[in-house]
Amino acid sequence: MTTDAALVHIRSHMQRMNALYGRPVFDEWALIGLDARGAASVLGYEGPRAESFVEELPGDAAALREAQARRDYHVGDFEFVHEEAGPGLDAFLRAGPAAYLVCNHTGMAMADIRREPRWRQAQVAWFDLAEKFRADPVLG
Repeated sequence: MTTDAALVHIRSHMQRMNALYGRPVFDEWALIGLDARGAASVLGYEGPRAESFVEELPGDAAALREAQARRDYHVGDFEFVHEEAGPGLDAFLRAGPAAYLVCNHTGMAMADIRREPRWRQAQVAWFDLAEKFRADPVLG
């Protein structure tokens, strides 16, 4: 899948998640690409921190990097960090061999999001997006 196609799918699935949840699940997300040296670049971003997201990404992603270090993630696999709040990223989904979708709610931790009963319904859109990337990974 191309980056442009991935961004269309991400936007669509985020809108669907929000509709099922009744409000935004994540108020920011970014599609991150890694080059051959492992350097990250933002391929697409939506959220309130467009000006500062790139600069703050290394610190904001610390808890997700710790979680990722504990196991080998394949395309379509994902992780949630349950107690991260504020600018710390709440979730990632491996979208391709060198692409990750990272998501965050800047006002709530994942534990807060999960307390809402409609979270179970919203997960359907998240799982659908994961399966879309598993079947057709982001390649550039």
